[in-house]
Amino acid sequence: MGIETEPQPAGQRSEAARAGTEGTASQVRLVFASFLLLFVELALIRWTEANNVYLASATNLVLLASFLGIGLGFLNARSRRDFLRWTPVVLLAIVAFVLAFPVVLASLNGPHPYRGLGGAPALPRPVSLGVIFLLSVAVMAGIGQGVARLFVSFRPLRAYRLDVLGSIAGIGMFSLLSFLDLPPVAWGAVAGAGLLVMLARRDASPRWRAPGGVQLWQWAAVAGVVALLGLESATPDQPWSPYYKLTYAWSGSKTPALYVTANNIPYQAARSLAVMREQKQFYFYPYRHVSQASLRNVLIIGAGTGNDVAVALSEHARHVDAVDIDPVLLQIGREQHPNHPYSSPRVTTHVADGREYLQDTRARYNLILFALPDSLTALAGQSNLRLESYLLTEQSVRQARAHLAPGGTFAMYNYYAPFLLARYATTVETAFHKRPCVEVGPPLGGRRLAVITVRASGTVPHCTTFWNGTHVAPATDDHPFPYLAGYSIPAQYLWMLGAILAAAVIGVITVGGRPRRMASYVDLACMGAAFMLLETKNIVGFALLFGATWFVNSLVFAAVLAAVYLAVETASRVRLPPPPALYLALAAALALAWAIPGDLLLTLPVIPRFLAGGALAFAPVFLANLIFAQRFAGTQASATAFAANLLGAMVGGTLEYLALVTGYRFLIIVIAILYGLAFISGRLIGRQRAPA
Repeated sequence: MGIETEPQPAGQRSEAARAGTEGTASQVRLVFASFLLLFVELALIRWTEANNVYLASATNLVLLASFLGIGLGFLNARSRRDFLRWTPVVLLAIVAFVLAFPVVLASLNGPHPYRGLGGAPALPRPVSLGVIFLLSVAVMAGIGQGVARLFVSFRPLRAYRLDVLGSIAGIGMFSLLSFLDLPPVAWGAVAGAGLLVMLARRDASPRWRAPGGVQLWQWAAVAGVVALLGLESATPDQPWSPYYKLTYAWSGSKTPALYVTANNIPYQAARSLAVMREQKQFYFYPYRHVSQASLRNVLIIGAGTGNDVAVALSEHARHVDAVDIDPVLLQIGREQHPNHPYSSPRVTTHVADGREYLQDTRARYNLILFALPDSLTALAGQSNLRLESYLLTEQSVRQARAHLAPGGTFAMYNYYAPFLLARYATTVETAFHKRPCVEVGPPLGGRRLAVITVRASGTVPHCTTFWNGTHVAPATDDHPFPYLAGYSIPAQYLWMLGAILAAAVIGVITVGGRPRRMASYVDLACMGAAFMLLETKNIVGFALLFGATWFVNSLVFAAVLAAVYLAVETASRVRLPPPPALYLALAAALALAWAIPGDLLLTLPVIPRFLAGGALAFAPVFLANLIFAQRFAGTQASATAFAANLLGAMVGGTLEYLALVTGYRFLIIVIAILYGLAFISGRLIGRQRAPA
């Protein structure tokens, strides 16, 4: 049985003719289109989460929508349907919807904590997330179709190579804008200009066309996108950091405070020492158990706008290392905090991930504070890992203990749900082998303020309430989900994933043309699912090894794409071994990654850790893409084959939630199973297309 190919238009060019069109101009267009595709995907993920609190718990909704949309676009590479021409309008629609119907966490109390624009009730969660999902699918389907129509004019492997180059440029541009702390209007300008460039050379009716070949209504839609994002970006006292949309304002006359929200969630309040002594005495609780004479060196992780630093200075700390992952948050504290603690020569600020700082510093401290560490956001669009997750594991608290000077004290505090207080108290008890002191403060929205304190040696002095509650298993580096009560997938996630998969099936059947065409590329779909999990595993792995910062995250993305590009170049220039040999090499690389856990790599110095971690992470990536490139080079319907791979990646994004049950290390087993299925299905497909 032969392979079913894509329907070809009349007068389809020969292979030689197609090869003749692979000139520089065509290559540049495909690279640019692929650049725009990834850039818009990253921008949508980041921007929608900043304006809709529901997305904080649906971390990869927009990512999965993007894969579905791009897959549908590729399935329509040769269709008469024209998705790309409507993309400016759909992009305007999603921007207008998100701004008109934001979701804000207005209160931690009461039955209706979420509010919309002007304090109106927020849309129900299914409605809000459903509309964002569908509009994201539509945006990415349009750009995806534009990429696909360029993609099919090249030989498969050359098209893939150019697509990867464009993707590297996309992550590079988005990382640059993040580094510059530019607001969304910059993202919208890049996306809008890119869309106009993609639309400019298309054949269309000259009626209502503006200069450049783009129709006036398309220009108007792009202008609307930029205008709306410009209005949002011009909001006073609302800077954008690499992690959050931050909004700050002073409030209160008798006890003024600078209230800071992050991604529409109340986050911090910078108060003077006098106000803290009157209203927020818990800031001083850890100092009940230490002498001022002992405070030679203090470490504060989660320093934020500076309250904890101001308190440490008031308690006569001789030196304070203030660590926070967000540079803009530190800048707000430097400029706005009433006591200006960051101006003190006794304070050194560090823009760093807290866990990474603990791993790399050689300093010893008399007091280490985990000060209200709650990032409110996920590490990446395809990960359930939050920025502070690795800071709150048993291994992290053990590292904090290792950095205490003789007689030093460790404390952590926040507003905890009951099970979370039990988990962290158990974590501290496990790491220090003694019961901590737990001082409980006032409640807030079903949670209660608690300060957990322990000494490296001996008991905590002046403590009357040692922990004697229920033991809850600590979060670990392999299962870094402290906010998850057990090893399970919450029901709301299962419903969401079920709805996404159902939408994908309906979309492929109704919009994908002839979905049976993908039957010949089941192996590529399995590869897509496996590679998605492999990429996720690398992201969370490098977050543990080098910090959960946006910069590390961007480097991992770029490094994965660079490994993919290297594999494609290798496949183009070198005669590869047969598939069984490549699969065997991949299995060996995955087995090695399984055998060497991340905790072992953490014992290495930075450079050896980087080399070993990179080899373990990117050897499977490189080998997996040699397999993909070898298979993809022989496809007769490159758009359909690539669509199958993308839709498989979407399924892989849903399988990532298995880590909530099994931990991240087990994902290596799932990856191996999926590549095994790819090998078996590939062999079966090969036999079917072999001559009888």
